[in-house]
Parts: sequence; structure tokens; C-alpha cells
Amino acid sequence: MQLNKIPQIKHADSGNFFLLAGPCAIEGEDMALRIAETIVGITDKLQIPYIFKGSFKKANRSRIDSFTGIGDEKALKILRKVSETFGVPTVTDIHEREDAILAAEYVDVLQIPAFLVRQTDLVVAAAETGKVVNLKKGQFMSPESMKHAVTKVTDCNNEQVMVTDRGTMFGYHDMIVDFRGIPTMRQFAPTVLDVTHSLQQPNQSSGVTGGRPDMIETIARAGIATGADGIFIETHFDPANAKSDGANMLDIQYLERLLGNLTAIRKTINSF
Repeated sequence: MQLNKIPQIKHADSGNFFLLAGPCAIEGEDMALRIAETIVGITDKLQIPYIFKGSFKKANRSRIDSFTGIGDEKALKILRKVSETFGVPTVTDIHEREDAILAAEYVDVLQIPAFLVRQTDLVVAAAETGKVVNLKKGQFMSPESMKHAVTKVTDCNNEQVMVTDRGTMFGYHDMIVDFRGIPTMRQFAPTVLDVTHSLQQPNQSSGVTGGRPDMIETIARAGIATGADGIFIETHFDPANAKSDGANMLDIQYLERLLGNLTAIRKTINSF
């Protein structure tokens, strides 16, 4: 993948890591624009290439009564408005072949969820749109096995592909990041560390996923130190009342300090 070929990407030549960040789900236009405005201000200041993230629907929820979205096209139109308002690319996840065609009309990057990354038809459908494809590593997969997922994209004549580690499920309630996977997967494609999902605590008896947001900076620092090309962070002004994944999201008031620290680490790493 060539970062500078992502539409509207800024600061691609800064030498900094790139960032995928935003709310877990699009809850409404005002919240999306407010979050985007804050992150754009921070990333411009720190010279971080930025892609706004927001799910237009949440298809993989533990409970049937969990929030799944405000309507597919309504949410996708909000993602387009974010892009047009702030001049930044956008990313959203897809779950079915039909989603690829629909979402490609509105966003720049199509994300394959970790649970679905082995679904060949879905990966191929995303690749055939010509959009950038972000493949999230399955919690049940080794870093080495992601080579085959990448090949599914490149065999469709689409070289614009990245992979994202979001931890491995070794136990019942915790995700563990094996940082050896970052240099391994960088052999196949630019590699992102999904910090906030790596701190999920899924399969809770309540049916609502828990998390460890207090460890966000620890995991993020380690990701940059081990060579991650990009960082993925879900953030919100009010995580406690977010409609999805609030338990492991970063309160946006702490984002600038975190990204400043990570930028300093990246500068040190670049000096070696």
C-alpha cells in the first residue's frame, strides 16, 4: 500500500505513523463532525496522516438488543460529510458482499472485521471495488496466516491493502497482543495496531464487552516501538454513554497527549 495514494490523506511525507480514529459507530451527524474536528486539529498539529473511522452499522453484537446503527445510508452519508467538511479520508467496516458495493460509494477504505477476514467472497468483493482494504487479523489467526488474506486482495489487482492486529484470544475474557506479529505482518503489507480493540474483554456474562482503557497508552507505545506503521484508536467525548464499545474507548480529552507521546517515540525510532 502507498499511503500517499489514499484520497485526501495529509502529512503522508512526515515520517510519522498514520492514524485511523473515530467513534466505534456513527451515532449521529453532530457527534461525528465534532469528533472529526477535534482529531483533525490534533493530527494537523502533530503532522499525523489521518483517516476518520466510524462503523455505519454494527453487525457483530453479543446481544440482540444491542445498538446496531442509525440506518445504513444515513450513516454512510454522515461519513461522506465528514470527508467533505474536513478534507480527510474515511474508513468503515463491512460485513457482506453487498456492503462493499454500497460503502465504496461513500468511503475511501473498506475494513474487513477480524471475525470475517477468512471470508473469501467478502475480501474479494472489497478488493474489486478498487478501494483501500484494511484486513483485521482474526483473534484466532497467527500473524503468518495473514499473508493469505493479503494475497486475496493483491490477486484482484489491488495493491492498496493494509493489515491490522487487534490481539489474539488466548483466554476467555482477555485479548493479548503478541508484538512479534507486527514485524511479521509488515513483510506482507503496512501494519496497524488496533489499540482499543486489543484491550477488549469479550464474552462477559452480561453480554456486554468490557475493556481496559487504562492500558491504552501502554499498548500504543509498545506498538510504535515495535515498528507499527499505523495506530487504530476508537475515541468518544463520552465513552460511558457511547452506544458501542464504550468500555474500551479512549476519552477524547486524552487523545492529544497520547498522540504527542507516540509522535515523540516515532521520532526516536526513526533516528535508528
